Amino acid sequence: MAASGEKSPRTPRRGAVLPSLGWRLAVWGVLGATVLGIDQVAKAAVRAAVASGWFSTTVIPGVLDFTFVRNFGAAFGIGQGMGFASVIIAVLVVGFSAAYLARAPYLAKLEVVGLGLVLGGAVGNAVDRIVHGYVTDFIAATFIDFPVFNVADIGIVIGVILAFVGFAFFSPATKMEREEAERRRAASGGADGDKGADVQRKQ
Repeated sequence: MAASGEKSPRTPRRGAVLPSLGWRLAVWGVLGATVLGIDQVAKAAVRAAVASGWFSTTVIPGVLDFTFVRNFGAAFGIGQGMGFASVIIAVLVVGFSAAYLARAPYLAKLEVVGLGLVLGGAVGNAVDRIVHGYVTDFIAATFIDFPVFNVADIGIVIGVILAFVGFAFFSPATKMEREEAERRRAASGGADGDKGADVQRKQ
């Protein structure tokens, strides 16, 4: 058993930064750059194919097509004519993510992974907007009525889901808050029990 006052190995000590700031920034940056690179290479290949006369290919009949679409809106074609919003969103994502990673003492590693994917996706679409004036979309899920999208959009969606799951279920900070609430309930229950025992003795 642990000695009195010893911290549980699974409970972060007060004042700790977990995972380390260096690990956070490295994973965030590498994943962001990876998603950005894959997204930009895929989009460049699509634009080169379009310049040669290609516009659409069925990959899996009734399920998936590759179809070139110039998206003048934001992600998934939302907000047509307001595409500059993707640049503003990218700036906000970078700023918020960097601040959160730098300031939060305890994070789940899944949160960092998710934020890295979101970073790459947001910047990928912003680069398209700045360089080409539109976002290159080419992935069409033909089995549902859904806007044509791209690799950056996939990174954003998966990243948001992973970051939320990490925060809600695996964050050390969330765990510590639950443990603290349980200790308060236990202490309150113990105090109520002592009061009840005192009443019985007086009777």
